[in-house]
Amino acid sequence: MTTSAVPRLAPLPVLEWDENTRAVFRGHLKSADRYLSAAPDAPAMPGILGILAHHTELAGAWLAYNGLLIERPSVDPRDRELVILRVAWRSGSEYEWHQHVRIARGLGLTEEQVEAVRYGPQAPRWSPVQRSLLTMADQLLDRHRVDDHTWAQLELHFDNRQLIELLFVAGSYLCLAMVLNSVALQPDPDREERS
Repeated sequence: MTTSAVPRLAPLPVLEWDENTRAVFRGHLKSADRYLSAAPDAPAMPGILGILAHHTELAGAWLAYNGLLIERPSVDPRDRELVILRVAWRSGSEYEWHQHVRIARGLGLTEEQVEAVRYGPQAPRWSPVQRSLLTMADQLLDRHRVDDHTWAQLELHFDNRQLIELLFVAGSYLCLAMVLNSVALQPDPDREERS
């Protein structure tokens, strides 16, 4: 996975955000005040938020939508992260990969599981449900649909609401990967993973 050495679009620095942009982020991110405080010990704004700040209306809609997938999921967050990691790996999105490796580890995925995501559903370490999730992600990326066999396997473990959510997770993170790759957003320095 390689990202262009020169970003095409730099994250908009917090000091350049107008009040409307700040209000949108405060309305959708629990942690917004930490980033926007300008305090000496304030954490650095994640690059993705600085990219979204270039389009305030879109940022508000995206943060509301993505907040549902991340903060109020109907599926186990570890299952969600497997799907996101597979999409990030297959799409070559370094930023998305690094961010979600950190999240996945925080949810209890092991180093071995994170590494196995790179090899997909054929890696021997997966349970049947994990294998089905990774197969679903690959099929969506390759054919833009889930085949009947994989769908039947997923139905053994997930209800209709969860199935719809999983499809939206894969599609949403592919969309985000395309944006991140196109603007050549670099991984956040304090969150980079060794690969």
